[in-house]
Amino acid sequence: MTDLVAFSGHILCDFASELGEGPTYDPRADTAWWFNIKGQELHELHLGSGHKTIHPLPFLGSVLATIDPGRQLIASDQGLFIRDTASFSLSPFAAIEDKPGNRSNDGRVHPSGALWIGTMGRKAETHAGAIYHVAGNRITRLYGNITIPNGICFSPDGATAYFTDTDVNHLMRVAIDPATALPTGDPVTLSDESAAPGGIDGSVCDADGLIWNCRWGAGAVEVYKPDGQKVARYAVPATQPSCPAFIGARADRLLVTSAWQDLDDAARSADPSAGKTFELGIDVKGRFEPAFRLS
Repeated sequence: MTDLVAFSGHILCDFASELGEGPTYDPRADTAWWFNIKGQELHELHLGSGHKTIHPLPFLGSVLATIDPGRQLIASDQGLFIRDTASFSLSPFAAIEDKPGNRSNDGRVHPSGALWIGTMGRKAETHAGAIYHVAGNRITRLYGNITIPNGICFSPDGATAYFTDTDVNHLMRVAIDPATALPTGDPVTLSDESAAPGGIDGSVCDADGLIWNCRWGAGAVEVYKPDGQKVARYAVPATQPSCPAFIGARADRLLVTSAWQDLDDAARSADPSAGKTFELGIDVKGRFEPAFRLS
């Protein structure tokens, strides 16, 4: 068992989100973005100044991708939208699926500019969700019968995708075409975590190919090699860390969102930092997220 390294970081944002998720970082603006899914909020934090803005949303947003300096793509329970960064206006872009009982969850942009996005039931109904490939406005269903899609990230060369169904708790890998992000083989289990505490949640892959995964319910960020070997575990001062993102001018810092979802009063009292956003406090070899390509 890999030893748990004590938390050496700090609280980056003291706001407690019910379900903090989908963090990303725009190096041109030195700004981190993340969602409070259940609160229907998009959070914006300028790292240099510490200036924080919360943008209310008319839907349950979960993933944000930069298109260009003036536009962002947002995945939500109502489909994909383009957000104007100056006016904050939202324009419908594409439907993900025709399932009103579902919402979007985890997702990430591949180096090709394509998006992988997962959907799930609003109450995590068994097998209600799926994982989709989005290239421009073309939506391709990749994997169905998913309960809680998570862990979506890509190797630095773009030839491997990782993902999980947190309900199953297997970290999966699949060979993909680096030019399109479409699978070229069948998924295989990289690491079976079904007997370990907590669940595999959001992930990001660094410049060395290491997979940094938030361990929901276990208060940790865990690190895997591309062969599935777990090589490090870092404590987070919240039981339910949800997703990491590389931040900073050199992508050498790690932001971690968390949640207080499903915690009763006693559990929240015992977990006072639940829902806050953290910086892990260690040096990492991160990568900046690619832009989403509209065509």
